[in-house]
Amino acid sequence: MGILDGKAVLITGAASGIGRATALEAHREGARLLLSDVSVDDGEALRHEIVADGGEAFFSTCDVTSEEAVEALVAQTVRKLGALDGAFNCAGILGTVALTTETDYDAWRRILEVDLNGVFLCTKHELRVMVDRGSGSILNMASAAGLIGWPGASGYVAAKHGVVGLTRAAALEFAAQGVRVNAICPSYTKTPMVDDLFENLLGGDSAHVEAALAKHPIGRFADADEIAAACVWLLSDKSSFVTGTAMSVDGGYTTP
Repeated sequence: MGILDGKAVLITGAASGIGRATALEAHREGARLLLSDVSVDDGEALRHEIVADGGEAFFSTCDVTSEEAVEALVAQTVRKLGALDGAFNCAGILGTVALTTETDYDAWRRILEVDLNGVFLCTKHELRVMVDRGSGSILNMASAAGLIGWPGASGYVAAKHGVVGLTRAAALEFAAQGVRVNAICPSYTKTPMVDDLFENLLGGDSAHVEAALAKHPIGRFADADEIAAACVWLLSDKSSFVTGTAMSVDGGYTTP
């Protein structure tokens, strides 16, 4: 018996990084999964991996910036799994790394469209299903950047602060109906997104890695599996008295 045994869980952004790690951890804890991502090949590969290990998993591509697509994805989850007990809204992008004065407006809007509006659309339609049945747990991907400022990433910081605010508002609105809404706030985690940040957006300069490491009192970056363990706990009934929180899983990065 796992802590998600028999639960029907939807995960967006499931094909890589924290989303992928959380899907695998949720599977190990007994969840039945609807996996979604814009990367079809990687998403299908993950589905095959879980099914080969004896799990139940389906894959569906979805652009989380489209309300029609999100609504259809949630409906598909209920149709294929018979319910929607939990949802991890993990789909996101890093976007432009530039000073605010140098950030292109189209790039700014794209970050907010995916990282904030996409989370809003998923939360909205997941809530509608969960409120009707009187239970459920929604987890939104925020970031340490949703709690503090990161120079050079104003769009990402704004979006992640917005996710934290959305999470808290929705949690208050629907706590009495039995639905919990939380956010996870990791710092630097060993994922393809962070690799891309250091190698491409920051030019591969090791000084950037060293500076980031120095801000972690624990002395290292997180493994995706460590973040996934916290995500699965928040999705499970083990966290039944937790709602409206923005949980830091950051090795002390945001600790004053």
